[in-house]
Amino acid sequence: MFGNIKKSLLSLAFGTFSLGMAEFVMMGILPDIAKSMKISIPAAGHFISAYALGVAFGAIILVFAARKKPLKNILLGLVSIHIIGILLTSISPNYLSMLISRFVSGLPHGGFFGIGSIVASKLADKAKDSQAVATMVAGMTVANLIGIPLGTFVSHNISWRVLFLLIGIFGIFVFAAICKWIPHFDAMPDNGILGQFKFLKSLAPWLIIAAIMFGNGGIFCWFSYINPLLVKVSGFKPQSVSLLMIIAGAGMCFGNFIGGKLADKYTPAKVAGYTQLVAAISLILIFFLAGNNVCSVILMFICTACLFAISAPQQLLIIQYAPGGEILGAASAQMAFNLGNALGAFLGGLPPEAGLSYNYTTVPGYILAFVGFVCFMYFIKKYDRYNFVKNETELPKTSECKL
Repeated sequence: MFGNIKKSLLSLAFGTFSLGMAEFVMMGILPDIAKSMKISIPAAGHFISAYALGVAFGAIILVFAARKKPLKNILLGLVSIHIIGILLTSISPNYLSMLISRFVSGLPHGGFFGIGSIVASKLADKAKDSQAVATMVAGMTVANLIGIPLGTFVSHNISWRVLFLLIGIFGIFVFAAICKWIPHFDAMPDNGILGQFKFLKSLAPWLIIAAIMFGNGGIFCWFSYINPLLVKVSGFKPQSVSLLMIIAGAGMCFGNFIGGKLADKYTPAKVAGYTQLVAAISLILIFFLAGNNVCSVILMFICTACLFAISAPQQLLIIQYAPGGEILGAASAQMAFNLGNALGAFLGGLPPEAGLSYNYTTVPGYILAFVGFVCFMYFIKKYDRYNFVKNETELPKTSECKL
């Protein structure tokens, strides 16, 4: 039985690895795609936005499409859409077709994390739910630490089309693994369409969603253009970008670990809020210090750590404030994250399009990150003290919701 559970969770981790590759590898290969399609790097940044918008629409579609369907069937449907989108990306001949394929690729992202988290908890013993979910999320961590640097290397030295073809083939493997290793589960209880959206009547979840969108958007203003910034501003050689992406991935791993630890000791809202303040300050420092390659790498590590340090606390908060609509709440967190991704890629591309240096991408980034910090400060003042002081014993640990 243990072996079966381990394989089942591994299949979910394979899925988040593939999704992580599809989403984040674009940051390291924008110049390759821009050159291939004969467009500007900021224009290629729109492909990041298209994926993020697909995530947003996919989360909404999930509310309607997932009703009364077995969880395994939903996962297989989501992986199928992922495969189609990635393979279309690998053969996209022009800018418009690339936008469409990236949008399709993003549709299953939030849904897979939402449904996958529920499946992971069902696969584990009650006392080991957090370990099960952490195993699933490990795929995304491995993608950022190892997969994306390797993908960047393949793109630079072979072709970005080959890279997406390989991701698509891996997606087929994920589909087969879920077919074989995930058991059947009945559909989730149907609270009706209106029941799924009922939690949105409160201000609290909106503050969390806004903080996620603006906070992550601020970091993505800079991270979407990390490749040209490192090369053209910090002075690194293009061949060094793959190694630097490993350092960025290490920052994400560290941030995810420390964010969960701190949120167990303090409140998730405070950890997320003050982490966004650290991110805003780091973005200001990047603006002034990006020309120093040592400072640029250190600040890159800090910013990517902030990006993932807030993920577990934010996910915990939105689930707590989405009673009766937990699937939509979990998907909404991913939707907000990727809307921020889209907003960041767009706003971050404006300074380079205006002829400014790539360190100016941090200017709109700082503003967005600070707005996210303000949203959390208001949330803490209005909701957090009551929730975590008066009802502390009733709340789950952050580690149990590390999505």
